[in-house]
Amino acid sequence: MKKAGVIMIIGSLLLLGLFKFPLWNIMLGAPQYPEPLGMNIYINGIKGVTEFDLQNIDGLNHYIGMKTIPKPEEMWEFSVFPKVILGMAILGAVIGLLGFFNKVSYKFFIGWFIFMSILGVLGMYDFNNWLIDYGSNLDPHAIIKVTNPDGTPMSYKPPLFGFQKLLNFDVTSLPHTGGYLMFVGMSLTLVAFWLGRKASLKTT
Repeated sequence: MKKAGVIMIIGSLLLLGLFKFPLWNIMLGAPQYPEPLGMNIYINGIKGVTEFDLQNIDGLNHYIGMKTIPKPEEMWEFSVFPKVILGMAILGAVIGLLGFFNKVSYKFFIGWFIFMSILGVLGMYDFNNWLIDYGSNLDPHAIIKVTNPDGTPMSYKPPLFGFQKLLNFDVTSLPHTGGYLMFVGMSLTLVAFWLGRKASLKTT
């Protein structure tokens, strides 16, 4: 269990990378922008990939009636998510430490993984709802109004994951460094569970 405990500690502590690196990235490319515009989404706020990207994106969005990109104090998620990530990292490290000294079963490792997975799914669900509101709740008095072929207002919702064409913009939405660190960390906790189970069976 010692090796499993160490891997569990490392895996859970990798979540702390989310305090340094972006969780997600959305890029917008168009012929009039040789350098694509982008925003990095952190667990505590949104920043432009380059200095003026958010300002330029907000300027474009104004014409079609989209709301400005929210500041950290305007979304409860940016105050709650850091607490959740810190709590899960500490909890995972404690479980790993107890596992190292054979104080808890290896089953606690998979329990942490399942709990973290549920939180991750809820986080992605919340993120997608924000994208829907951001791209669909448009100002009816906007300068430019674009409709679907059936006459209904067009949604400018960026994709949750992958690529999508929005008017003349190519929009790509993918995990960033923090997201990949979280994925690796959670994968390591599965490895810890497997090693712990293997050690337990061998002892039995």
